[in-house]
Amino acid sequence: MADKIKENIPQLLMRNISREIVMGIEEALVAGAQRAYEAARGMDDGHLPSVVGQLRHFHMNESFQRALAVNNAAPSPIRGNTIVTGQAGAFKLARFNIKEGLWVNGRRSQTRRQMSMANKAIEPLVQPELFANYEPPTEVVAFFVACFSGSLHSQPESPVSIQIAVPDQYMQGWLFRESLECFAKRYDQIYSPEQDDLAMPKLKKNIGKQDRDGTSS
Repeated sequence: MADKIKENIPQLLMRNISREIVMGIEEALVAGAQRAYEAARGMDDGHLPSVVGQLRHFHMNESFQRALAVNNAAPSPIRGNTIVTGQAGAFKLARFNIKEGLWVNGRRSQTRRQMSMANKAIEPLVQPELFANYEPPTEVVAFFVACFSGSLHSQPESPVSIQIAVPDQYMQGWLFRESLECFAKRYDQIYSPEQDDLAMPKLKKNIGKQDRDGTSS
């Protein structure tokens, strides 16, 4: 139990979600956003922000679902506006889009709020006073959040960043939040093989010896 308690949220994520899943989802969400923007081009400027937003939802949902399937992460079927989810170890995976800086918008979905209630199980990992109540989780939730600039004049074709985010049980705060670019580097720190320094310095055979004339070799 002591070892479990010492585990933090990033370690829990990496223990359950492979790097391949993380990188596959990142690539898929960027591709979905780009397809959405291309599909919306040519629409009247008055419609364009709404059209881009809706097409992002549909194209990124499809890309997310395919990325989960390719990585054997048990994707749920696509049905209208139903949230697509996957499963990696103890983590249920889902996604949503926001305008950069408006993270509070993520809790507008009642379904996402209900899903987040499972994270009560891991709140002790960031609240030491609750350690006595900690039990290893059987199911918790993490979201992949694509943050957009909020303007069609600034990088409208792709997210400004994509983050992995673990909400508290009420989805009023975040137990952990980090860009996928930074999060991916954590795998390198843990799984890169350590290179043992097996090279032994070799001395020249004659080093330190004196030549007949008294000079060193």
